[in-house]
Amino acid sequence: MQARIVGRAQFINLPLHGGHPPAYLVRRMIRLSHAMSKVIVDEYGPQEFLRRLSDPVWFQAFGCVLGFDWHSSGVTTVVTGILKQSLSPDVHGISIAGGKGAKATSAVHDIPRLAENFGLSDGKTASLLRASKMSAKVDSAAVQDGYSLYHHVILFDERGDWAVVQQGMNEENRMARRYHWASESVLEFTCEPHAGIICAEKEQQALDMTSKDSQENQKVSLDLACGDTENLKSSIYRLGAENTLDRWLGVKPVHLSGYEMPRRLDWDLFRRVYDVQPRNYEELLSMQGVGAATVRALALVAELIHGARASWSDPVKYSFAHGGKDGVPHPVARKVYDQSISYLQGAIEGAEVDREERKEALKKLARFSESMFSS
Repeated sequence: MQARIVGRAQFINLPLHGGHPPAYLVRRMIRLSHAMSKVIVDEYGPQEFLRRLSDPVWFQAFGCVLGFDWHSSGVTTVVTGILKQSLSPDVHGISIAGGKGAKATSAVHDIPRLAENFGLSDGKTASLLRASKMSAKVDSAAVQDGYSLYHHVILFDERGDWAVVQQGMNEENRMARRYHWASESVLEFTCEPHAGIICAEKEQQALDMTSKDSQENQKVSLDLACGDTENLKSSIYRLGAENTLDRWLGVKPVHLSGYEMPRRLDWDLFRRVYDVQPRNYEELLSMQGVGAATVRALALVAELIHGARASWSDPVKYSFAHGGKDGVPHPVARKVYDQSISYLQGAIEGAEVDREERKEALKKLARFSESMFSS
């Protein structure tokens, strides 16, 4: 991650970096992470630690304190990897499942085993599995912002509270975007569920089916999916013709990237959806095989033929707690940010580590804070 100041606005960059941290650094990160997490959990409880991890800037500061390059997208994968080794259910009351690449899909197998160790009920275990599945499904299909998910972890405590941290990459600009979720802030998985989304660039056009502005489009999309498949096919073919879209939107083809109809659709999938008749949009999205192409095709038909507008505004935020890029959703709150830094500082000072390691961690936290609010 890289911060630069333009006028009075703070920008966060997450350039994609390769490589691995050296073994000696990993050992120190594990030790410091274990100690700091214990201080936080002992003082405030595991729920507060999960809440903090759902704050994108706090998460980045935490990674910086542990010793990783603060200006790198690798903070996401390394910090969650370190937490996987440092968090102990017996000590911290928190378990973590998932990871990078193929390990991301291991969450579905890890969650039941880890939940059983906590003695969680079948119902709470099912809720954790649903949270893992739906958070990944939303950020890969319902939010179409140009970033493909390649990392997913879910952390949860002995009460069944959870936090999800996942990251996507954009192959064109070689940048990353991190998505944060917290169980306490999710009322519906398909209605503005994120605790925070952090990225340098705000895309000019991104389909966000989780926006409140897309709620009517969700309803019409569901009706279309549950209706006659042949009628839907006719509507999609109608919009798929480039000249039809040109006439409809009154713009040249070069400007149609946001409204581009998927070239290939699985009509057997649409027939299965018709047979199942999902009761709501979340149930539709959760069905196996329903991905970005299905969501986009339904959204376009719902908007361009039936007049139910979808949101094409990028949902990226600077952070949930500290404000938004360019003042959206609100200006950066320096006071709130300082409170978060003080919170981390207290965890460092209370950690059971040697004096030099504590001193170095405090220096790194100070450098991070200075970089965020340099004059």
